[in-house]
Amino acid sequence: MKDLYVGSEVGKLRKVLLHRPQLSLKHLTPSNFETLLFDDVLRIDQAGAEHDRFQQVLTENGVEVLLLNDMLAETFISAEAKKWVLDRQINHYRFGETLATEVRQYLESLSNPDLAECLTGGLTLAEMGACSKSMTLGRLKPTDFLIEPIPNHLFTRDTSCWIYGGVSMNPMAKPARKRETVHLRALYQFHPMFKNKDFINYLSDCDCNYDNATIEGGDVLVLGRGNVLIGMSERTTPQGVEQLSRALFKTGQAKKVIALELPKSRSCMHLDTVFTQMDLDCFTYYPEIMRNDTDCWELTMNNQEQLEANRVQGCFTDAIAKALDVPELRLVPTGGDIFEAEREQWNDANNVLAIEPGVVVTYERNVNTIKNMEQAGIKVLTIPGEELGRGRGGARCMSCPISRDDI
Repeated sequence: MKDLYVGSEVGKLRKVLLHRPQLSLKHLTPSNFETLLFDDVLRIDQAGAEHDRFQQVLTENGVEVLLLNDMLAETFISAEAKKWVLDRQINHYRFGETLATEVRQYLESLSNPDLAECLTGGLTLAEMGACSKSMTLGRLKPTDFLIEPIPNHLFTRDTSCWIYGGVSMNPMAKPARKRETVHLRALYQFHPMFKNKDFINYLSDCDCNYDNATIEGGDVLVLGRGNVLIGMSERTTPQGVEQLSRALFKTGQAKKVIALELPKSRSCMHLDTVFTQMDLDCFTYYPEIMRNDTDCWELTMNNQEQLEANRVQGCFTDAIAKALDVPELRLVPTGGDIFEAEREQWNDANNVLAIEPGVVVTYERNVNTIKNMEQAGIKVLTIPGEELGRGRGGARCMSCPISRDDI
């Protein structure tokens, strides 16, 4: 199979992109965590240790782990790549002409690893030591950010997601996450692992304003056999689903997209927080949200290359079973009584990462859901998540598969 190809949710996982948070968490404070889309500040050392354990579990099970900051530093060896990124993040409109020149010069003086850390982790006025005669600079406090931290880079699934023979570099819904896409576009365009390689870029216009057509990878499940499941959640719009579907159909990478309507709430930020595939016919789900009456559409392309969206009659699980060519789905609910289930869903019990059919990685704290999974014949590999889990993302959110087998 191709090295850059994701053919399913549950086939053998070969290669994955992660991001170990450090500087961005240091810059996360009680006064800014809500703006940066976190629910609390995290212990930096503990979060890092938990992420290290996540990496270890993956490598022990034959998965090649790539780290975002390392990959960006390698990308910046190319002067063209460095210029491309800085052109899109440092400009006169954002900083004013005088300060923009000083910030640009400072960033260009950094080593490639330090530049990668700065762009993902943030930069304050005091850290840079700016001294230009700029009105903008004169109104800033030493602790104000010249470059905002991006702690949500931790969730590499959302910014880009590989679907069969290509990658969707997603237009993000929230302003705090939009710069993430710049970094991933640079990575896939300039890094030696991806440059001049044979893969499709589904949303290829890097400077396009996609307006209301937003989509995030946590809502995208590659079911396999030419099918894709997408949730329309707090972050993914019908317009985004249509844009991605058209690209998938026109490039021949998919034949059908199943779209699910989801609540627009923090607890159901993405589809994979309430519904995730663990084996060919087995899914974990949160019953309070994934009900039989969940609205569902099937998108296809007709002979005139026009999208057709048809509302599914009956339960959405029947449409998924049909796409997977199985009689019915095995559904494993979030565990415990109503209170325990709500807590475990909040702590990403349903957000599991399959590393091969029937083998998943999840947070050890969700004991009731783990029990349900094991009773259903799923092998569960656990990782600590006391700190990482407070970012509202589990093993699937924190991973971007780049190479995975078909089913």
